[in-house]
Order: sequence, then C-alpha cells, then structure tokens
Amino acid sequence: MRNSIFVLTGLLLSLCVSPSIAQQYAAPNCSPHDRHVLVGVDSSDPTCDGELGWNARRPIPWQVFAQGEYVGPARTPHVPEYRLRVDDELDFVYRLTRQETGKVYRLNIGDEVKIESLTDPQLNRERVEVMPDGTITVMLLGQVQAARRSIGELRDELEKRYHEYYKVPSITVTPVKINTKLEDLRATVDSRAGSGGQGRKSKVTPEGTIQLPAIGNIPAQGLTLDELKREIDERYAREIQGIEVTPVLIQRAPRYVYVIGEVPNPGRIELTGPTTAIQSIAMAGGWNVGANLREIVVFRRTEDWRLVATKLDLKGALYGKKPAPSDELWIRDSDIVVVPKAPILWADEFIDLVFTRGIYGVVPFQGVSISINELSAF
Repeated sequence: MRNSIFVLTGLLLSLCVSPSIAQQYAAPNCSPHDRHVLVGVDSSDPTCDGELGWNARRPIPWQVFAQGEYVGPARTPHVPEYRLRVDDELDFVYRLTRQETGKVYRLNIGDEVKIESLTDPQLNRERVEVMPDGTITVMLLGQVQAARRSIGELRDELEKRYHEYYKVPSITVTPVKINTKLEDLRATVDSRAGSGGQGRKSKVTPEGTIQLPAIGNIPAQGLTLDELKREIDERYAREIQGIEVTPVLIQRAPRYVYVIGEVPNPGRIELTGPTTAIQSIAMAGGWNVGANLREIVVFRRTEDWRLVATKLDLKGALYGKKPAPSDELWIRDSDIVVVPKAPILWADEFIDLVFTRGIYGVVPFQGVSISINELSAF
C-alpha cells in the first residue's frame, strides 16, 4: 500500500514539473513574442492516412493578429456570381443621362409648343399643349395631329394646311415644354422628401418579376444585377429617352437550413452567412445525449431538383478527437440536416412501444421472454 502511494506521488510530481507541449516545441532562446506560438493541426498539411489526427500537431502562429485577431482574415466572396431570386429586395436608382441621342425627338402627349407666323400675327399661340388624343388646336385649322411628329414635321404640316389661307404663311414652331414622359417618371420616383434622390424599391415577386413605372413587369429571376440593368435600360429606351437605372440589392431573400432529430432546438434556422454542418448543429443548440453523431444525414436538392443525400461522421470532431474532420461541409439553402438516434435509443423506443404502450402492456403474456440479442437487432 505504501509503495503504491509513493508511485502515485511520483507520477503527480512528474506531471507538475513536466514542460507543456508548447514549451517542448519552443526554442530555448525564444523572444517574448514567440511564447504565444501554440501547437495545433493545420488541415493543409500533407497526410497519407486520410484525416489528420492530434499526433500531427506542430507549432502554429495562432495569434498573428495580436489585439485585432477577433476580426479575422478577409472573407472571400460567398458566390462567384449572384443571381436574383424570389423575395430579393432591390433599390432602383434613376439618373438623367443628358447625352445626345441619335434619334429625332418626337412630340408626346403633354408637350407644349409655341406657334408663330410672320405673315399674320393673329395666328400666334404662346403655349399649345399636345392633348391626350395627340392633337393640338390652332387658329383656322382646328385640330392638327402633333404626337409622334418631330418639330420639323409639325411645322411642314401647318405650312401645308395654311396655304389655303395665305400664300406665304411663314410658320415657326418652337418647343416650350418637351420630354414630359421623363418628367412624369421623375415625379413618380422622386424621393427627395424622404430618403432623398430619385429611386424606387421593388421586390422580386413569386413569379420572378419586378414592377417599375412606365415599363411594368420585368423578368428578374436568375439574372445578375448587370443583366437586369441592361434589360431595364433597353426597355426604358423604347419609351423614354434620357434616363438610366441602376439596380442595387439591399436585402437578400432569407435562406434557411432545417435541423431535425436529436438536437435541443430542431426546426428552421436562417442562414445569414456561410455555414458548415457543425455550425448548423450549434445553431440548433448542440446535440442531445444519445445522438448518433457518426451518421448525420444531409439532404440536398440539385439544380434540377433531384434529391441527393450523404452521411457525415462528425463525432470525432464534436468530441475533440479529430482536429481536421473531412466530413465537415458547407450547408446550402434548403438543406435538411438530420441528427439521428443512436441504436440504444432505438431499442429504448422499441421497449416503450411494445412493453409500455403496446399490446404487451395491456395483455401481459406469461412465459414470454425477449432476449437482449433480439432487441439489439432493432
């Protein structure tokens, strides 16, 4: 007994005075900065045995960021090219281009022109508005078609018709107010009294479209922001000249992962950033006692909506036995993560169903026995 006590005391003393793993790897004449070097496992280290284990530990500059290490390295882009989806919210910024166009301007409804005659000043009209039917009203002639005509075409038409009354009418048409479609659009998207600027918010509808003034529904589902901008600009160019629209993504549609099974808080969890399988389990509250962490199932839909599934062995990682688990993968939108029961819980459920709530509990059988080996088959 006394010898056993001496041996145990010797072991405890050796543990107290033995250097730590970090000290074993540290250089004998290290500087104060080198003392913060920890030993660990780097998943990029080469290995011939599959996953790296804790026996692959080596010195790692763990605290290279010093006081600012909580920031971490800059993240890479989440996706190489983002394509719009239903419920994405966009802000459309309108800007006047004020660039020369190669097309001749044609009058629209609401435009105003000034009509003058050097022959008869009584024909002069200071402001003549193009009415909703596309015509203007002038002296002697009554209504004359003006919409969809250029200034020169309208002047030639007035000259031609006034020849019935004057040998040389000498008509001049001067634009007073033009591009009223553009002004109406600016008034529609004007938000200077609120957030400022000229913009309009819109959300991608369940049918995959957005709605904008003057051009109506526009397909947006599956387009990039650049592709959507080109589509909007081309559609506006057919209706209104001198406007440019820039779409800005201000709120993504929510993404969810579904974690069910042996977790404290099963259900739907929103993905706000890149998330791994272990992180999804952590967001569900961890795992319950009796969870089968060796056979975690992940269901996923492919691009053509085929269902694929895989099993993950995360027990070693979650229990701190595997520092570089190869089964740790990134979770995608609408994935289903199932943390199943361990076999011992299946047997417990069988016993509860058969012997507690089943027919055996209602009508006890005499002389009937079930061996443990038979239960283990379930």
